[in-house]
Amino acid sequence: MALKRINKDLKELITNPYTYFIAGHADSPYAGGVFLVSVNFPIDYPFSPPKVSFRTKVFHPNINKDGNICLTIDQWSPALSISKVLLFVCSILASPDIDDALMPEIAQLYKTDRSKYETIARAWTKKYAMI
Repeated sequence: MALKRINKDLKELITNPYTYFIAGHADSPYAGGVFLVSVNFPIDYPFSPPKVSFRTKVFHPNINKDGNICLTIDQWSPALSISKVLLFVCSILASPDIDDALMPEIAQLYKTDRSKYETIARAWTKKYAMI
């Protein structure tokens, strides 16, 4: 009986992505924004990382135009919980990892003209992430 329930729950995890709301950090250009994030679990979870993507548009070097965020295998461990994954997402949102950018042109702007980067990020936050 318990195994049947576990299999049912696992199937639901795989077929129905979980959605979460993440608030922009107060000391970032994302302050005041609320971002919808979906988490999809692969069939071999927890041995492979979940796929995390932003459903809210965001101007960020680690989030591509489709909302995908890179959670690389070398950062992943089956011991990590979903709450830790979400903390990682919050951390990346507040402090971009320029060395692992999915959007190199945004990373370059971050490096060379932080003020312009923050202005654009604030504008996107205001346009797409304000309730």
